[in-house]
Amino acid sequence: MPRKVEDVRIDDAPSLDTLIRRLEAGGGFSAKEVATGVDILARILSDRDMTVFLSFPADIVSTGTRGVLATLVREGYVDAIITTCGTLDHDLARSFRPYYHGDWDLDDAALHRRHVYRLGNLIIPEANYGTIIERKMRGILDRLWKGGTRALSTRALSAAIGEAIPAKERSSILRAAFERKVPVIVPGITDGAVGSQVWLYWQDHRGLSFDLLSDEQLLSDLVFEAKRAGAVILGGGISKHHTIWWNQFRSGLDAALYITTAVEWDGSLSGARTREAVSWGKVKATARHTNVTGDVTVLFPLMVGAALERIR
Repeated sequence: MPRKVEDVRIDDAPSLDTLIRRLEAGGGFSAKEVATGVDILARILSDRDMTVFLSFPADIVSTGTRGVLATLVREGYVDAIITTCGTLDHDLARSFRPYYHGDWDLDDAALHRRHVYRLGNLIIPEANYGTIIERKMRGILDRLWKGGTRALSTRALSAAIGEAIPAKERSSILRAAFERKVPVIVPGITDGAVGSQVWLYWQDHRGLSFDLLSDEQLLSDLVFEAKRAGAVILGGGISKHHTIWWNQFRSGLDAALYITTAVEWDGSLSGARTREAVSWGKVKATARHTNVTGDVTVLFPLMVGAALERIR
């Protein structure tokens, strides 16, 4: 017999986990995807024999979702982060200067004249982004250079930035990763303000270079030493592909959760579903996996809250 659709009850002020379970019973379109995603997320986070990869692009680090990502790292649920250079930018900048609410329809030419950047419906004064990153990175790179660093992996750079962020910054992803010794790997390190600062520093310190293959070796070790491997993949791009690319060498992920707004019809990696990854051997055919369609900044805090409630 097919399952009966049940109406969702909210008049008793349910907890997040209870509400998610009721959404699943309600059988509603994307609501059911979210409920399945929470179930897989809870399984990934609670499996202590699973090596957990967390993959996300930089834009969400400019929002309050940064705090959710930092919580997962700080509480020991993540074994490796694969992300983009902008994550280093925003996490470093926001540890010392605020970002502000804006609007999608602000006058961008007027903002430019005022030296204010718009990121979606957020606004960032130039001094709170480029200026602060330039100042902080110069000191970080000086310390690395004087300490004898010449070949710099992105995980070592990420750790050095995390160390330079005050311990009181509990919402900093890089600080949490530094304290928990979680590697943060940035395959496209020159595509952002931090990477540009390294390039500028290199103008006067030609002995400095990036050692990207050291990062790749670490990923290889993590993948091949994993009893089981799971991935929480937010958005797409290089961070998503690097996560699933490496896991194909161990015959695929054992569990995978994708959250994205991208569509698959244009053939993009960002929109590709987990079922496509199965054909490449990047996700096992036997894996628990699902795609949730929607805005990460809305869905992920709710899903993590429900998953952690279930685990605890």
